[in-house]
Amino acid sequence: MTDPSPTQGDPMIAPDHDAPRAVLDAAHVGDIQGALGTIRVHEAGHRAGTRARLLALLAIMGPGLIVMVGDNDAGGVSTYAQAGQNYGTSLLWVLLLLIPVLIVNQEMVVRLGAVTGVGHARLINERFGRFWGWFSVGDLFLLNFLTIVTEFIGVSLALGYLGVSKYIAVPLAVLMLVAITATGSFRKWERFMYIFVAANFLVIPLAILAHPNIGDMIHSTVVPGIRGGATSNAILLIVAIVGTTVAPWQLFFQQSNIIDKRITPRWINYERADTVIGAFVVVIGASALIAVTAFGLAPAGPGHFANAGATAHELGHQLGSAAGAMFAIVLLNASLIGAAAVTLSTSYAFGDVFGLKHSLHRGIRDARRFYAIFTGLVVLAGAIVLIPGAPLGVITTAVQALAGVLLPSATVFLLLLCNDREVLGPWVNRPWLNAIAGVIVSILLVLSIILVISTLFPSVNVGQLAIVLFAIMTVAVLAASWWTLYGRGSRPEKPARSEEERRSWTMPPLALLGRPEWSPGRKAGMLALRGYLVIAVLLLVVKAIQLSGG
Repeated sequence: MTDPSPTQGDPMIAPDHDAPRAVLDAAHVGDIQGALGTIRVHEAGHRAGTRARLLALLAIMGPGLIVMVGDNDAGGVSTYAQAGQNYGTSLLWVLLLLIPVLIVNQEMVVRLGAVTGVGHARLINERFGRFWGWFSVGDLFLLNFLTIVTEFIGVSLALGYLGVSKYIAVPLAVLMLVAITATGSFRKWERFMYIFVAANFLVIPLAILAHPNIGDMIHSTVVPGIRGGATSNAILLIVAIVGTTVAPWQLFFQQSNIIDKRITPRWINYERADTVIGAFVVVIGASALIAVTAFGLAPAGPGHFANAGATAHELGHQLGSAAGAMFAIVLLNASLIGAAAVTLSTSYAFGDVFGLKHSLHRGIRDARRFYAIFTGLVVLAGAIVLIPGAPLGVITTAVQALAGVLLPSATVFLLLLCNDREVLGPWVNRPWLNAIAGVIVSILLVLSIILVISTLFPSVNVGQLAIVLFAIMTVAVLAASWWTLYGRGSRPEKPARSEEERRSWTMPPLALLGRPEWSPGRKAGMLALRGYLVIAVLLLVVKAIQLSGG
C-alpha cells in the first residue's frame, strides 16, 4: 500500500515551484533535518555571510560524506592493505586520479536527486524500459547482497582479532545495524553515521605509528609508477582499487539519501561541497591505509597478502599490540558503515520501484516492508558468514569481479539521465562535463573487460591486454569526439534561464514526461551493452561455481 499522491492539495510538496513533483513518498518533503542542523522548507537557498553559509553546509552535509566513507568498507581496507603490503606506496597515484572520477560521478547523482525527487532505479525503469529497470534492481540486489556478506566477513575478522567469536560478533553487528536504522528519525540515523565517519580517522594515528616517509608518499602520489614493474598482478590490483573505490551502489545510495534528506535544487551547491569533501576524505583514508602496511610491514619485506585479519596480526607483531588493535577497529568500523550504507541503498531502491513507503523519517510501524527488506538482507548475509565451510573467499572475489562488470553500465545510465532534458531541464550536463564523463565511462569499461577476462582466464597476459584495450578505447573516444563536433550538425540553442529559474526548477511527475527518443546508434550501443552484461555475468557465475566446487 503506497502513500496517497503527495502532489494533491499538499502545499509542502513543491516548495521550489508550484507544479506537482514526482516525489513518491510524502515523508521526502519538508524541513531538512540534518545531524548538525535544520533548514526550514520555505527558506531561501541563498545565505549571506560566511557563518550563515557554514551553518547551512553543516545542516546539509551527510549524503556525500557518508557515501564516500562508506566506500572505504571491508573490501576497501583489504584492497588498500594489499596494495601497501605488496607494492609499498607506488600505487598512491591511482587514488589521486580517482578524485575527479568520484566527484564527476557523484555530482551528477546530486543533481538527479535534488531536481527529480526520484530514486535512481525508478528513473531507469521509467526512462529506459522494464528490462533495464528490473536489471538495475536485480544486479543491484545481487551485488549489494554479496558486498554485505563481505562486510560481515570483515566484522568477524576484526572482532576475531580482538578475541570475540564470530558467532557472537556477527549477530551483535546485525542487531546494531537494525537498531541504528530503524529509529524512525533521519537525524538520529545520520548522527550514528557521523560516529562511524569520525572513527574512520583513527587510521591517521595508526599511519603515524608506522613512521611513514612523507617524501616517498608525495613522490608516489604525483609520479605514476609500479614497484616491480607493470606485472599482471599489479594491473589487477589497480583494477581492484578502482572497483572498490568507485562502486555502483554509491549512485543509488546518494541519490535516494539526498531525496530522503529533502534536499532541493536551492541547496545543490552545498551538497556538491559535501560530495567534494567526501571524495578527499575517502582518498586520504585510503592513502593512510596504504601507508600503514607499506611502512608498518616494511621490516618484514614485501609479503603475500592473505586477508585483513592476518594483516592486523602482522602489524601487531611489527608495531605492537596497540597498532594491531587499531587496525582491527578500523576494519570493524569500515565493515559496519559499509554494511549500513550498502543495505540501505538496496532498501531504498526496492521501495522506490515497488511503491513502498521508504524513508528513514518513518518508524517501523509506518514502513514495515522497507525495514523488513533491510533486516532480511543483514540477517541473511550474516547467516552466510556463520555457515561452516561457506566459500567466503569466492564471494569476496565475485564481488570485485561483478562490480567491475556492472559499474560501466551504471555510469552509462547516469550519463544518459543527466542529458535527458525532460528529467533535468536546465540542470542537464554541460558539453565539457559530458566529455569528461565519456572518457571516464570508457576507462571504466576497459577496466571492467580486463577484470572479467582475467577472472575467467587467469593465465592471460594482463599487461598486453590492457595495452590493446586502451588503444582501442583511444581510437573510439577520438571518433566519438569527431562525431560530436562535426557529424551531428547544428542543434537548436536552448533557451537561457535565470539563476532563480534554475534553482526553482524540479522535474514534473514522470507520467507527464515524453518518452525519450533513441537514435539508431544509441539503440545499437544499448543492445551491445546488454549482450556484454548478460554474457559476462553468466560467465562469472559459471566461474564462481567452478571455484566453489574446486
